[in-house]
Amino acid sequence: MADKKKKEEQKEQSVWNTYTAKEKKALEKLNEGYKAFLSKCKTERESTTEAIAQAEAKGYRNLEDIIKNNGGLKPGDKVYAVCMNKAVALFNIGTRSLEEGMAILGAHIDTCRLDLKQHPVYEAGGMAYFDTHYYGGIKKYQWVTLPLALHGVVVKKDGTKINIVIGEDAGDPVFCVTDLLIHLAQEQMEKKAGKVVEGENLDILIGSYPLKDTDKDAVKAGVLQLLEDKYGITEDDFISAELTMVPAGAARDLGLDRSMVLAYGHDDRVCAYTSLIAMLEVDKVERTSCCLLVDKEEIGSVGATGMQSRFFENTVAEILHALGGYSGLSTRRCLANSWMLSSDVSSAFDNLYASVYDKNNCAYLGKGMVFMKFTGARGKSGSNDASAEYLGRIRQIMDKHKVKFQTAELGKVDHGGGGTIAYIMSLYGMNVIDSGVGVLSMHAPWEAVSKIDVYETTKGYKAFLKEI
Repeated sequence: MADKKKKEEQKEQSVWNTYTAKEKKALEKLNEGYKAFLSKCKTERESTTEAIAQAEAKGYRNLEDIIKNNGGLKPGDKVYAVCMNKAVALFNIGTRSLEEGMAILGAHIDTCRLDLKQHPVYEAGGMAYFDTHYYGGIKKYQWVTLPLALHGVVVKKDGTKINIVIGEDAGDPVFCVTDLLIHLAQEQMEKKAGKVVEGENLDILIGSYPLKDTDKDAVKAGVLQLLEDKYGITEDDFISAELTMVPAGAARDLGLDRSMVLAYGHDDRVCAYTSLIAMLEVDKVERTSCCLLVDKEEIGSVGATGMQSRFFENTVAEILHALGGYSGLSTRRCLANSWMLSSDVSSAFDNLYASVYDKNNCAYLGKGMVFMKFTGARGKSGSNDASAEYLGRIRQIMDKHKVKFQTAELGKVDHGGGGTIAYIMSLYGMNVIDSGVGVLSMHAPWEAVSKIDVYETTKGYKAFLKEI
């Protein structure tokens, strides 16, 4: 009876109070790195570039270079492959045959934002704007009157690539979507939340200074002149550009106790970063490990850089070829025998909106890594449903490495739901389960996570790569 009471007390004890001084120091160090990553990497291109830089610093080589030189691979080798600068896969070759499967950490690096249209610049009412098309599932009213930054790339006809970031440095200008003043908003306030701000009205205010001696659209002309003077781009160059508006500013500690992180893009860069760190810090492995960071999850994982593309499968085939054991059958066996953590965020319990959560089956901030046996909506529609056997193995690994974890669903039954890349990877017949970090205000311009959950999730990913 005393042992049972002790276990119950341990269960209720705050995770913070279980840490040694050394663990708390490691937690803060990890989260400082994470905040720096979030502040620097606000697009999938920026995330891919940073992942490659960190991987190369740890001895990873570009698989494309090895293929071009007809080189081979052997156990202990570390390589990466890139897809269109917006998705990346890292491989640490283990001592066991690749046909026995891999340990895969998969996350996505795209996040909700406002993309510029291909003909974005216009003038109206003496002001210049960027016309946008929002990306992903957002509450449109949340994006008005925020300071926004411009991130992206412009590719000119001659192939010259120009990277642009405006709005992040202290001396930079910022941008915003305007809103209607409350004094004139009687009709607006009567609308449903989904219609308070229309998608076509999420246009970005970018200037009001007319270019001298210009008769028509002088403000627009002034903005275009500034862009040409500084970046060498013309209005036509927007046709071959990928430019996006994201919340301006760095990730910050949240709370008087600094126990949380407030930032843009936790979904899903919190899982991408923790997966990357785990991958880079686990050195020698028996089972080949893989960290897969992909694009387009927020719009269905479509396109060449999304999980539904053949990028990952093709890369695995190339790895097998470089190891000297490629065949169609070997590729199928490798994928079918793999084990994966589909790393994506879960909705953390918010007491202000308690009615939509099942309190016994939801994630809580500061309670550790989250596992979701299934996602989907309504009757588990669109879900990968992990097996009981796989969950049993996961529990064993997490307990062995003293990883604090919890299980969750995304809200009450019939109150919504969500999807990840898990169901796509499960098509190969591999074992897949959703895992990750609980997030407050998911899909808002600014989201919140617990530093504990970032730390415990990294521990969990490391344990998985070592043991599965």
